[in-house]
Order: sequence, then structure tokens, then C-alpha cells
Amino acid sequence: MHPVYNRVLIKISGEALSGTKGAGFDFDFVTDVCKKVIECVGLGAQVAMVIGGGNFWRGVKDGAGKVERVSADKMGMLATAMNCLAVADVFKQCGADAKILTAADIQGVGERHDARKAVEYLENGKVVLFACGTGQPFFSTDTGAALRAAEIGADALLLAKNIDGVYSADPKKDPSAFRFEEISYAEVLERRLAVMDSTATSLAMDNSIPVIVFALAEPDNIRKVLCGEKVGTTVK
Repeated sequence: MHPVYNRVLIKISGEALSGTKGAGFDFDFVTDVCKKVIECVGLGAQVAMVIGGGNFWRGVKDGAGKVERVSADKMGMLATAMNCLAVADVFKQCGADAKILTAADIQGVGERHDARKAVEYLENGKVVLFACGTGQPFFSTDTGAALRAAEIGADALLLAKNIDGVYSADPKKDPSAFRFEEISYAEVLERRLAVMDSTATSLAMDNSIPVIVFALAEPDNIRKVLCGEKVGTTVK
């Protein structure tokens, strides 16, 4: 089986790393995800990743009205760096080489972000982890993922979530909600569907990067999506 996408960026929420714990790490689950990514690299794909920080800090939502937005967003960037450090070590224990590139200068955590260096690492079979989002407040890690995908010339952005695709409404609240197999960027924006934030969706649209939304609960979905199997929802 061969990948239909040669170079992808996978966006994973920080909450997903915690499994059922709600915070921190479920290392059994993280290991399963890393092994699937390694399998994809073994198939010939180039894989970069952006990981959110919600298992430690959810920005201004966790600030209890005491932390300003700019500070809250910077704390979120640090949380993504912590996650990248942990995931990089799991990759190494599984026999893969993972490189951390960070949008903020944090000595000893990773190299300063450079798109050309990222592509060089990818072409040499390394997994690249992008930390600290865009490096600026007021931008989500979704936007950071879309930006990095555009910078490295990714063939697709794989959005691994806690839900198995894009729905017409919240399926937990609306029993009539249905899942789209395919939907346009414009319709996502028009309907204000909870795929990514509008900035990230617009960035993917402007750069013609298809976004595949799928459930991470089954890590093998990463391989299935990469190989072109119909999983989740495709936004294009």
C-alpha cells in the first residue's frame, strides 16, 4: 500500500495526548500514535506535526479572568513546546528521529523555525514537530498548522480530533446532525462549522491544501487517511 499524499502535516490536539486522564499524558496512547506515524514514514511519506497545548493550558479560558490574552497565549505556546519534547522522546524510544522546530526562541528545546530546514529534515526521513504555534498571540495552533503546512508545501493537512469528521451540527446536542464526507472551505466558513478557526480555514483555502478531519481514537486512521481510504471528512 502506497501513500496518496507524499508530504503531510498532522495536527493533534493537546487534549488527545492525555487520553481519558483529561490532563498530562497517556503514554500508551502517545506511543501508539507515534508508531503509526513511523509506519507512514516507512511507506515513504514525509510527516510533520503540530501539537496543541490543551492538556496543560487552554489559553485565556484557563486564566480565570486574571491572565491577559497575550500572556495566556504565550503560556499556551510553552505548553506546545512541552508536548513536543515529550512526543519527540517517545519517537526516539520507538526508533525514529524527531526534530523540534520552535517559533519562539527557547534555548535547549528545539531549533528556531526555518521552513527550508524543516523540508530538509523531512526529505531525510525525520519527523518534524513544530512548537509554539505561529509564535504570535491571537493565533490558534490550528492557524499555526495551516501556516506550517503551506510553508513546507504539504499535500494535505490531517486534522486528528476527538470526533470522526465534520458534522452539520453538534451531534451531542442535535440528533439530526449528519457527517459530511466532503465539504468545501467556503461552506465550512459560511456555516461556521467547528472544523478549524476561520483564519486557519481561509489559509488552507487560499493555498489549496485539502484538510482531512478524522478521529484519532483509532490511531490507524492516520495510515488509512494517508493511503487514501475514505475516513472522516475532506474539506477542499
